[in-house]
Parts: sequence; C-alpha cells; structure tokens
Amino acid sequence: MNQKFRSSCPITTTLDIVGDKWTLVVLRDMVNGKSKFIEFLDSPEQITTNILTDRLSKMVGSGLAKKSIYNPRPKRYQYELTAKGRDLLPVVQEMCKWANKHLPDTWVPPASFM
Repeated sequence: MNQKFRSSCPITTTLDIVGDKWTLVVLRDMVNGKSKFIEFLDSPEQITTNILTDRLSKMVGSGLAKKSIYNPRPKRYQYELTAKGRDLLPVVQEMCKWANKHLPDTWVPPASFM
C-alpha cells in the first residue's frame, strides 16, 4: 500500500493506520482466534458489516493482516494477522493494562491474550 501520512512523526503515522475506533478491536479479535467475517460480527462492540468490510480491507492493504479463501463457493475469506500486525500486540496489551489500572469498569483480558 502506498499510503500518505500526515507527517513523519511515528505516533501520527501509526495513528494513520490504527487510529480509528475499530482496527485495534478487530486486531484483538484476531489475536483471540477469530478469523471469519461472521465471527468478527459476533463481538460485543457490534461493528456493522460495512465498517468491518472497510477495516479488514484497510488492515490487509496496510499489511497488518492477510486474507485467504476458505470456501470457494460462495467465496468466503478468513483473515489472520501478519508479523507486522502481531507486532502491535504489546501495544494493545499495554493499553489493556492502562485501562484496567485507570478505568475501574473495564474487563480484564484473558491470560492467553496477555
């Protein structure tokens, strides 16, 4: 993907890729074993189909995830994180730790995620 960034600031460029309200949620779901479109729709945040389609496409386009066909007819795809996407896991884990420390009503992620 030949992406244009707002600046060369590393925070800004990272936010240009993952700074919307859904990408890290989809990434979380992939880390927790979800790979199919219908599985992502089952998350408690209730992402809409059009937004999910857009986010998965952007994640594939930016190299965070890859897609492959698991059913040829009708065409169905599954998604998995690439090494680039998996490298975001420590960032998301730290966000969880921060939220658990400072936002008392947040749920504690499973140990397998942490």
